[in-house]
Amino acid sequence: MECGWVKLSDMVKAVNTRSVDQELVKGPVDKAMEVLEALVLPGGPHRLGDLARRTGLTKPTVHRHLRTMTEYGFAEPAEGGSYRPGPRLLGLAAAALNDSRAIELIRPVLAGLRSRTGHVAFYAVRHAGDAVYLEQSEPAREYRVGTRPGHRSPLHACGVGLAMLSALPAEEAAALLDVPELEARTPQAPTDPAALRAVLARAASCGYAVDDEYDEPDVRSVAAPVVDARGQVVGAIGISGLTFTLDPESTRVYGPMVRAAARTVSTELGARTPALGPVPAEGRGKRS
Repeated sequence: MECGWVKLSDMVKAVNTRSVDQELVKGPVDKAMEVLEALVLPGGPHRLGDLARRTGLTKPTVHRHLRTMTEYGFAEPAEGGSYRPGPRLLGLAAAALNDSRAIELIRPVLAGLRSRTGHVAFYAVRHAGDAVYLEQSEPAREYRVGTRPGHRSPLHACGVGLAMLSALPAEEAAALLDVPELEARTPQAPTDPAALRAVLARAASCGYAVDDEYDEPDVRSVAAPVVDARGQVVGAIGISGLTFTLDPESTRVYGPMVRAAARTVSTELGARTPALGPVPAEGRGKRS
């Protein structure tokens, strides 16, 4: 099976959007979590109206939760009636990340990938059906990709998500994808079951997945899964760049490098990873 980038238009594909007709009834804690999640999105500080729009809650409800969060240090007022994450929230996030063995191991690996490829390198974990980005190492460049620590993407619509899905047991992966409509953030995102199965099979065979403008227009990424001592998927490492810098040929060169980086972290976590074999012919004869 060929590794690297494959044009999805060569496979069956249907573009859908997530339905909102069957939203669950939200309790106070659900609403507070949604406000908190919106509060830490990039582009802050955020105005009350923007937070209400992003959460779908009324302004009085959002304001009530923000007032409580401010009292506990999870939010703090900013200029113009806007809000930003508070010191207690930032402290908790920093403490959690610094106490993570995986993050400790991943930081130098991401720095190495960034140095060798010239592309932004990142680490993400899974929460339900989403990939959540936790750590990033970014080169000094004039442009920036949209992913940042805290960014969330559907598993089926980003490189790190596809990498994690490809390493999950088939039944678990199928359960995550067995929903009425899968969200498509771009027209290129795979949402058809047959197309997704082909993408995941290729990723499992090659040891890395390729996101061809699935999460963000004009951005391509390559990612590989990280597993622990029990062989369970704990996250994924990836790189991304603009499509003209990370072209199809580059994905075949960098894919094995990303795969090797993920296996390095997996080995440090106690996983028994397979021996690193030769890169296919399209990978220019380098070894991973």
